[in-house]
Amino acid sequence: MRAIILAAGKGKRLQSEMFDIPKFLRRVKGRALLDYVRESIDFIPEKDTVIVVGYKKEHVIENTPGEYTFVTQQEQLGTGHAVLCAKDEFTDYDGDVLVLYGDMPLIKRETYMSLIEKHVSESAACTILTAVTDNPLAYGRIIRMDGKITDIVEQRDCTPAQLKIRELNAGVYVFKSRLLFEKLRYLKNDNAQGEYYLTDVPKLLIADNLKVESYTVGNINEIVGVNTPEDLEFCEQHLDTGH
Repeated sequence: MRAIILAAGKGKRLQSEMFDIPKFLRRVKGRALLDYVRESIDFIPEKDTVIVVGYKKEHVIENTPGEYTFVTQQEQLGTGHAVLCAKDEFTDYDGDVLVLYGDMPLIKRETYMSLIEKHVSESAACTILTAVTDNPLAYGRIIRMDGKITDIVEQRDCTPAQLKIRELNAGVYVFKSRLLFEKLRYLKNDNAQGEYYLTDVPKLLIADNLKVESYTVGNINEIVGVNTPEDLEFCEQHLDTGH
């Protein structure tokens, strides 16, 4: 098992420019957001973990000790493009890869391990971390038919009916590495954001009748990502209580 941590974003809504640091180094309980994420996947060796950096990348690299490999996303063209930037590091690798975000400090180690366990036990092409809630966050929706995932729709692209769906895509995945990088080449940016969504890779796998599974986290708080000062405060509170 290898991992890709996405840590290239600027964090405009978190006022990163005012603080002159990338959002992944913003601190919660005295530690950088990225530190919590790295600790949560410490069952994957550092040498097998690639961190995608971009905005103020030197700061991230300097403040991230260990044997990590860093790759640069020069332009912010979406999550799919960010993962594609790591392609050269996986040329000779044919195993599974966990793709996660450097600004989600509340996801527990046990959740990542359970997601991976589900992926392996089901021999899936992709396994998606989902959460079910009556108060949906600004996340994509999981579309199912007869219990099987048939689509994932980003919130901005949802119809009014789809916005009522309670199962959310947390944006964390395990992929068969070879299939991931093969499908990334076919991404299009014809969506509300004009970006290349990683979300579209599972859809391409589904279109090829490949197995896409999910693991649903029990605590909705775990999937909160830090995009605003309010999110940062939320994480402060919930790390206090062991989330």
